[in-house]
Amino acid sequence: MNPPADELSVWARVLVHGRVQGVGFRAFAARVASDLRLFGGVRNLSDGRVELEVEGQKAGIEMLERQLRIGPAAARVMKIETEWGAATGRYSGFEIWY
Repeated sequence: MNPPADELSVWARVLVHGRVQGVGFRAFAARVASDLRLFGGVRNLSDGRVELEVEGQKAGIEMLERQLRIGPAAARVMKIETEWGAATGRYSGFEIWY
């Protein structure tokens, strides 16, 4: 489940729509991102979406997106939007933001 080691790091903002709050989604996302050796964080938004800011190898972020589409058992993901950019290097781990 690990992406190729020679790929350059990128940044992504991922917005997850659906029933994704109150179902353990942030903990699920943080665990998967950490397993994939990605950096950044995840937070709930006031409109019911979950937002992730992620840095790492693009292949790893794409793997994360695939897992987010499945989510934890109680979640119902309706849509995922991803914005890509250059990595900033400002993250040292993956956190749940409150």
